[in-house]
Amino acid sequence: MRSLAILATSLALTAAIVSANCDPTKWSPPVDGQYNTTGRIDPNKLNVHLIAHSHDDPGWLIGVDQYYMEKVQYILDTAVEELVRNPDRQFMFVEQSFFQRWWHQQGSEVRGIVKQLVKEGRLDLTVNGGWCMHDEATPHYIAMVDQTAYGHQLLMDEFGISPRIGWQIDPFGHSATQGSLLSQGVGFDALYFARIDYQDYGQRIKTKDLEFIWRP
Repeated sequence: MRSLAILATSLALTAAIVSANCDPTKWSPPVDGQYNTTGRIDPNKLNVHLIAHSHDDPGWLIGVDQYYMEKVQYILDTAVEELVRNPDRQFMFVEQSFFQRWWHQQGSEVRGIVKQLVKEGRLDLTVNGGWCMHDEATPHYIAMVDQTAYGHQLLMDEFGISPRIGWQIDPFGHSATQGSLLSQGVGFDALYFARIDYQDYGQRIKTKDLEFIWRP
């Protein structure tokens, strides 16, 4: 059975700061303005990874159309503008229900820019890629697979990419069925999620087991 690597680290940054006895109020940037961004691990330093990403519910306090018109289209507009302006920046967008709507409204010039950003890996669409970030408790497994495949289809057709990482940061709880579907059915190599029981989370912080292999 195919296993799935898991990162359950929604508040890992905060927890790590506390457990490492670091005082964020005493932090100051390096004098020369240069940050050490090498992959080398220093056991005496805390490595922090910040991921600029989207989480846009297709429906919550207002409807999907209102969210798109009032907020999401501008997120995508400005994200693309800033990526073009600064080549050191990256942005990850997840929910295809919004991205595909925005994509179909763009002209050839913007589409060309976006395709180049995707090719460079600076606009990352290879995470999750489903129509939405689906709930794991109530939907039927066929609905989970269908909505994920539907979102992936445009990514393959337009960009030639296939998401390999699951991104379930907001669903309340995670099921073994979901783990099996994402690994064996969809082909994901890893899954990042956020919401787990606080006692489980606390124990994993103590044992440094926030990253683990899930064998559903």
